[in-house]
Amino acid sequence: MSNTHEVLVRMSGIDKVFPGVRALHQASFELRAGEVHALMGENGAGKSTLMKVLTGIYQRDGGTVEVMGKPVEISGMREAQELGISMIHQELNLMRDLTIAQNIFIGREPMRGFLLDEKQLNAQTAELLASLNINLKPDTLVRNLTVAKQQMVEIAKALSHEGTRILIMDEPSAALTEAEIEDLFTFIRQLRARGVGIIYISHRMHELEVISDRITVMRDGMHVGTVNTADSTLDQIISMMVGRVIYEEPKQHSNVPPDAPVVLEVKNLLSTQVSNVSFTLRRGEILGIAGLMGAGRTELARLIFGADKRISGQIMINGMPVNINSPRDSVNTGIGYLSEDRKQYGLCLGLSVANNVALPTLDLFSKGLVVDDRRIRNTSNEYKERIDIKTPTVDTPAISLSGGNQQKVVISKWLVRDSDILIFDEPTRGIDVGAKNEIYKLINQLAAQGKSIIMISSELPELHRFHQQPERGRPGG
Repeated sequence: MSNTHEVLVRMSGIDKVFPGVRALHQASFELRAGEVHALMGENGAGKSTLMKVLTGIYQRDGGTVEVMGKPVEISGMREAQELGISMIHQELNLMRDLTIAQNIFIGREPMRGFLLDEKQLNAQTAELLASLNINLKPDTLVRNLTVAKQQMVEIAKALSHEGTRILIMDEPSAALTEAEIEDLFTFIRQLRARGVGIIYISHRMHELEVISDRITVMRDGMHVGTVNTADSTLDQIISMMVGRVIYEEPKQHSNVPPDAPVVLEVKNLLSTQVSNVSFTLRRGEILGIAGLMGAGRTELARLIFGADKRISGQIMINGMPVNINSPRDSVNTGIGYLSEDRKQYGLCLGLSVANNVALPTLDLFSKGLVVDDRRIRNTSNEYKERIDIKTPTVDTPAISLSGGNQQKVVISKWLVRDSDILIFDEPTRGIDVGAKNEIYKLINQLAAQGKSIIMISSELPELHRFHQQPERGRPGG
C-alpha cells in the first residue's frame, strides 16, 4: 500500500496563453496517492487546459510541474505515460472492430517474428483484466460492449502502461446508467486502495460526495480553492465555481391551458427499438420523457425526427397527418432536434459558429448558388447576443467553444429556422452548473413564447424543475 499522503503531482503557478486568450493564470493543483481528487469549474474555467499541460498536449508558458517530487518537462503524451500519467477522455478512443486485447496493447503487441502472437496477447490481457477484477474476455470485439464496459477497457488500457499511478478521468459517468455508475465507482475505489491517484472531472455535482476525497475549483483559468469533500457543501462548491449564487426560479404550476391546441400527436409509433408509443404535445408545453439509457428515449426522438425508419404509426402536426421519412421532412414541418451527441450530430465542429447557425436555413441566406455571408454573420451575431453565446466572434470555429456554448449554437440554428416544436435530448449532458441554469432558463423562455418542447433526460431532478408535464409512456415498450 502506498503512502496516502505522498504527493504524486504538484502544479504551481501554471500560465498558458493562446492568441487573444489567457487560458491559465497562476493555476495550481495537487494530487496525492490513493485519493480521488475532483477538478471542478464551469466550461472554460481551464480544467481541460490544465490537464493537457499535465499530459504534455500543451506546453506551459510559466510555472512548475512536479511528478513524484521531481520537477519535470512533459513534451508529449508518451513522455507523460513514461512518468506514470494516463488520461481517459470523455469521448472514448477505442477501435470498435478490434478486440479488447488488440485495443489495450495497440502498438505494443507481442510478436513472433513478423507475426502477431495472438495467444500471448490474449494471455497478457487476461492477466491484466483479472488483476483489475474486470470480468471480460480478451477476444471480445469492442463493438459488442456496452459503453460502461468500454469505459473499463479504457481504464485497463491506461493502467497497462507499466508504472501508471496518476489517472485522469474526464466525465467518465456521462454516458452511463445509474447501475453502471455504481460499478464504475466500485472500480475507482479499488484503484484508490491500490494507491492510484485519480483526477476526476465531472459536472454531476451529486457524484462528488459519493466518490471524491478532495475538490479543487477553478474559475477563469485560476485556482479558486481546494476543500475536503466531507467538510464542504454543494452550495459552497457551486458558489466557488460561478462566483455567485445560482438562482433557481421557484417551481410553479403549468401555465399551459388544458385546451391549448395540440401541435404534435404521436400514435402507436413502432420501430425495431420503439414499441407502440403514443402521446400529445400542446403549444407552449414542456413534455418530459424520463428513463434509463437504453430505454428507447433517443430512439423515439430520432423516429419523430425521421432519422430512423418507422415500421408503423402516425405523426400529426397541428391535427394534420404528416409523412416524415427523413430529417429534411421533419425540418420542413417545423421540428428541430437537439441530439444527445451534439458533436457528432448537432454541429460541424470545424465550421464557424455563424456557418453552424445557418446550416438548416441556407435557403434563407442564399439566392441561387450565391450565399449571403454578411447576412449569415449578422443573424448569428443577433443570436449570439440574444441567448448569450460566449465566443470571441461568430467566425470562431465551433470546436473551440465550451460544451454549454456549443449547445447554445445548436439551439440557435433551430431558432433561426423558427421551429415550433423542439426536441431536446439530454441538453445539459457534459456542461457545468452555471451553463445548465442558462439552458433551463432558455427552455422556459422558449415555452413562454409558445414553442412546444420535448425534454429528454436521464436525471429526474432535471425534469422536475420544469413545472409542466411529466414523463408519459415508456418508449421501449
